[in-house]
Amino acid sequence: MVGHRVPSVRTAVVTGASSGIGEACALRLDQSGFRVFAGVRREADGATLRGRASDRLTPILLDVTDAESISSAVRVVTAAVGPAGLAGLVNNAGILVAGPLEFLPVSEIRKQFEVNTIGQIAVTQAFLPLLRHGQGRVVNMGSVGGRLAMPFIGPYNASKFAMEAFTAALRIELRAWNIPVSIIEPGFIATPLWERSLARADAMLETFPPEADQLYGALIAATRESYMKVGKPGIPADAVARAVVDALTAARPKTRYVVGRGTNLQTVLLASLPDRLRDFLISYWLRKTAKGGSASRP
Repeated sequence: MVGHRVPSVRTAVVTGASSGIGEACALRLDQSGFRVFAGVRREADGATLRGRASDRLTPILLDVTDAESISSAVRVVTAAVGPAGLAGLVNNAGILVAGPLEFLPVSEIRKQFEVNTIGQIAVTQAFLPLLRHGQGRVVNMGSVGGRLAMPFIGPYNASKFAMEAFTAALRIELRAWNIPVSIIEPGFIATPLWERSLARADAMLETFPPEADQLYGALIAATRESYMKVGKPGIPADAVARAVVDALTAARPKTRYVVGRGTNLQTVLLASLPDRLRDFLISYWLRKTAKGGSASRP
């Protein structure tokens, strides 16, 4: 791809900016001189974010699973940017549904895909005309979990695998208009996502039939402990935000940015192993980590 001209008026939309990686992206882009429209679900979250930013940042209510909410956000942004269009769209909104696939309600799995995948596609479709006008870029938030599946977060992995395919297809389709499309693949990042998701999973486990605990209880407990151990020492979300800024400003942005602890291990070593050996090593690593062993190796 030829070098891409960075628009003189840089405006970006960030979804899921209430906390964690999305919040870090919105603030980092603001600090980098972008005019930022930060998508949040609640007005209170927007007010908190606004208090930490310059007057270039504007919170907007945006639920990526609601068509009218998306349309309303597009109208607000269109009125603000006019013919200049958008320099960037950061598809960050996401949740994590955890639990054994055998017992997870299908409605929860649908919700996982509605937020993490379908919602991102809907937002991209809605903002693409503005991105064309602004010769902008699309940055999708993936995960190393989009290349390597782990037990009890299967729906999350599946949604991120889907984001890999969506990103690749979109990048080719938009090549004719020289609209770069990148995906960010965070590893172990210090965000509230894990704790919130595990708390939600614990509540959901209470609704499962008794056989769920009989079949999976010990393994779920060990896996939960492992995930908490590797998640807490993760690098700051701002490391991901810096990669997002590069994807939106570099003359030749990368198609893929891998960021965070554990990424080389997961994407290079484990993903290249035969399936059965990889399954064994992951299971062994989870048991060892839960018992207090090192989390740096499987």
